[in-house]
Amino acid sequence: MPNPFRKHSPRRRDSRRSKNWTIHMPGLSACKNCGANHEPHRVCPQCGFYGGKLIVAAKVKKAKKGPEEGKEGEGK
Repeated sequence: MPNPFRKHSPRRRDSRRSKNWTIHMPGLSACKNCGANHEPHRVCPQCGFYGGKLIVAAKVKKAKKGPEEGKEGEGK
């Protein structure tokens, strides 16, 4: 097996190695249900739809009872 004729410079070596650490953005597609951007072939994180079907139900936060709501029944 042949060997390199000359040694590669550190600049040439490091520029070759730097390509492995480049940051790239995945291609995004628009959700057909809500229009939000998401990765293709994945469930939409905003609405939970994939392929026109509901896959993951959206979480709904429960409203906490405030101090006014708890006191309404006491006075009557």
